[in-house]
Amino acid sequence: MKNMAEIPDNVEIRTREMHTAGEPLRVVESGFPSPRGDTILDKIRYTREHLDPYRKLLMYEPRGHYDMYGALLVPADNKDADIATIFMHNEGYSTMCGHAVVALGRYAVDTGLVRNPSSLETRVAIQCPCGLVEAFVEYKDGKTGNVRFNSVPAFVFATDVTVDVPGYGHVTVDIVYGGSFYAFVADSQYNFRLEEASIQDVRNAAGATTDALRKQLKLSHPESDDLAFLFGTIVTDGQDGQDGCSDTPSSNVCVFAERQIDRSPCGSGGTARIARQYHKEYIKLGQAKQFMGPSKAKFTAKAIKEVTYGGYKAVVVEVSGKGYYCGSSEFSVEEDDVIGRGFLL
Repeated sequence: MKNMAEIPDNVEIRTREMHTAGEPLRVVESGFPSPRGDTILDKIRYTREHLDPYRKLLMYEPRGHYDMYGALLVPADNKDADIATIFMHNEGYSTMCGHAVVALGRYAVDTGLVRNPSSLETRVAIQCPCGLVEAFVEYKDGKTGNVRFNSVPAFVFATDVTVDVPGYGHVTVDIVYGGSFYAFVADSQYNFRLEEASIQDVRNAAGATTDALRKQLKLSHPESDDLAFLFGTIVTDGQDGQDGCSDTPSSNVCVFAERQIDRSPCGSGGTARIARQYHKEYIKLGQAKQFMGPSKAKFTAKAIKEVTYGGYKAVVVEVSGKGYYCGSSEFSVEEDDVIGRGFLL
């Protein structure tokens, strides 16, 4: 630890509780110290090195749980951004999160962070660690609704990467960037079907795959080494080829960070999955697909523009869904409560 901040006994942290497709989002509204740094990546490094006890207090038990997710709003260093955010979870910090962007789009309009919302749809520019993401929030009669967002450029980094996964043998994956790097694996490679497997079976298989890949895979990113790490493994039902281009939703489960399960279809994962399908010529520009997560909720996604990004043939992907409010929280901690400062089972 580097001069890690102690949480004062009189701390009061207020949050707004939300979810998108069942995946939680704890939006920190006050009480979390302001991270220092000139850029959003600097702020993540500062938070990791000096303020991490605050993440654990909010993400870990007894206030959170193993699969909790959070967003800390910080001052934007991109002049085109309306808001900027750091994403938090059980392992640390994320570079992109689609379900959080969907929820934050509504939150920004509803709380006045974006002034003078437009009729029908309001644009919210959100600076994420991976770059600027445009969200478009339905706005009618003073109420917000569905949100769609346009991703940063998404691209296939490598295909047909074979890795020896302890307990599962040789597994072949594709590595794709959708704001974060993911490995994609069809469920058949683990000898189970997503619709029949327990979530623990999926967690174990995908987590073991991520662990094995992190030991052998060297990633690079066109803009920053801070973005060049494998965030997780996404297990799909294999419906990515021509037979998978019908209107029937395709299932996937994203296991990210420290084997955390995304309840939603995963926004950044869906971005990456569309980039993979486009790369393999399974879909065309503008062809919408629906992805379904463990909660059985769906996101709709499509490639809307082809771009070149750092030498990669990339696409901008549009993902749509809706975030919901669950309530508000006010958290405190007592002086002698060591356990209450955060633990995980």
